[in-house]
Amino acid sequence: MDRSELRPLGVAEIVDVALKVYLRHALALFGLVAIVVVPVQLVQLLFTLSITPATEAAGSEAAFTGTVSDGGAATLAGLIFGGLLVGLLTFVATTLATGACFKAVADAYLGDQPDTSESLRFARGRLGSLILVSLLGAVLTFLGFLLFVLPGVYLWIAFSVAAPVLLFEGVKGSGALGRSRRLVQGRWWPVFGTLLLGFILAAVVGGIITSILTGVLALGSGSGGFVEALVGAVAGSVAAIVTTPFQAALIAILFFDLKVRKEGFDVTLLAEGMGMPPPPGAPENRPGIGSPASAPEPPTGG
Repeated sequence: MDRSELRPLGVAEIVDVALKVYLRHALALFGLVAIVVVPVQLVQLLFTLSITPATEAAGSEAAFTGTVSDGGAATLAGLIFGGLLVGLLTFVATTLATGACFKAVADAYLGDQPDTSESLRFARGRLGSLILVSLLGAVLTFLGFLLFVLPGVYLWIAFSVAAPVLLFEGVKGSGALGRSRRLVQGRWWPVFGTLLLGFILAAVVGGIITSILTGVLALGSGSGGFVEALVGAVAGSVAAIVTTPFQAALIAILFFDLKVRKEGFDVTLLAEGMGMPPPPGAPENRPGIGSPASAPEPPTGG
């Protein structure tokens, strides 16, 4: 991207830029997410099909006798454990796919063609840190929601760019959350408006896709556990493939905009943060600008 384009953007402009990046590289982004999401959806489908008879049997036993036998209790415990395992696998896969999309969007921002294998390698090498940051942010946000909701909303927005901070600045753990909060500080309402608008668009598109696929795939098919599970897996996969890259693009562009506003961010600094050579024609990097480690120290008392 031309450095002249790196200027502060309004809420609608951020969404517009994210849409343009997303649409321009849609096929590459869709393929990137599909590689990660489809195998997990297949595992989830197989698990759903395998537990249906056991779930029905345990439910019938409880309804008929009012109690569950030791064998039924063991079956239910296995179902709960399996469900948690599938949920964990889904969380890890979603985190990996989103991280890879961030890398692909940043490549597009630098004017390069996103590379699927390179994007996955980039995210996979930082997957543990991404999971930790996601979990820390989720726990703190959940605790905030328990405190009369509003603190949770504040933290959700304040931590919204923690993943790009980790990926492109190398700040990990609680440091990434703190860095995200400082970037959002003073821009909370515009960030909130941007995320709200973007996620409403994603939710609407995802809902339309799910409804259409559910209707088409179920048309003419009799009701049954296999058909319902298959329809759910296909609809869930397609919705994730279509919406995940856009959400990642939105957050990435939002992160770049916050850095442009506060730190004179440019494409050279973005390339540095990704461990890449600067794009052709990019200006020489100005020492210290955009680096969180080089920010001036606050004055000390005394």
